[in-house]
Amino acid sequence: MAPSLPETMTAITITEAGAPEVLQPETRPVPQPGPGEVLIAVKAAGINRPDVLQRQGGYPPPKGAPDIPGLEIAGEVVAQGPDVHAPEIGARVTALVAGGGYAEYCVAPVGQCLPYPQDFGDVAAGALPETFFTVYSNVFDRGALKRGERFLVHGGSSGIGTTAIQLASAFGAQVFATAGTDEKCRICAELGAYRAINYREEDFVEVVKSQTDGGVDVVLDMVGGDYIPRNIKAMAPEGRLVFIGFLGGPKVEVNFAPVMLKRLNITGSTLRGRDTAFKSDVADKLRKHVWPLLSSGQVRVLIHQTFPLTQAAQAHALMESSEHIGKIVLTT
Repeated sequence: MAPSLPETMTAITITEAGAPEVLQPETRPVPQPGPGEVLIAVKAAGINRPDVLQRQGGYPPPKGAPDIPGLEIAGEVVAQGPDVHAPEIGARVTALVAGGGYAEYCVAPVGQCLPYPQDFGDVAAGALPETFFTVYSNVFDRGALKRGERFLVHGGSSGIGTTAIQLASAFGAQVFATAGTDEKCRICAELGAYRAINYREEDFVEVVKSQTDGGVDVVLDMVGGDYIPRNIKAMAPEGRLVFIGFLGGPKVEVNFAPVMLKRLNITGSTLRGRDTAFKSDVADKLRKHVWPLLSSGQVRVLIHQTFPLTQAAQAHALMESSEHIGKIVLTT
């Protein structure tokens, strides 16, 4: 039997583009699931860089998505849309959403819902979807990383970085990761990085060149800026450079001759605006290839800190400080 649902809920809204303080609790109607959707009573919601960009006014939600931030949630299914039979009411699921996660209730497409991995609680499950969907689709689908290849990820201690290191290592790649402190580098190595590079003290291009025969095969970059020409220098022939963000800016002067001479592929993607069919396909691949690794403990989720939902502003301030290692999560 479906539980009795309230008419209203607490949600975090962006009162105006600006600093973390513009995130404020507000009373909103509980959303209703449509065809192919379920309503989830949110227990945990992960914080991600796109949420920060949305708050700052640089990443508006796609058409039809809620204006409430939040791209990943975990909790209990409490209502089903028309003709939906699974996941069942009462099921605990984690879901990728296009918005609405910073709230007590959130609607999710059924194809983007996954069961909790074995022995996972709400907080760990709530930190899964955005990073795992992003890493899998960009590193293994778009970047085509294969066993035995060499992989470089920037921001190795971030949610994306800690996920990419573990998955690439689990699937047999040799992993290089950059991070900004010795402690962050230690964590990267602990998670499976063959070589963690403190970018404040070492040049990642020189390290990669000295440790490989010709460079790395795949680079996952969320920095951009002056890292772009340096990535190209660090890459082996037939290498693939995949962009998922530009924290250092999207514009830079680049000599493209090495791209031609080394036959490099440069690509990138965003996840939020992709359609449900694409995201559901990624979910199926995660269920098959990654969820067993999470359930066995071979791959884990690093939780840096949790905050109550109403302290979303403090959570964003922590993320912008870059002092965290792993994920920051809101709880209800």
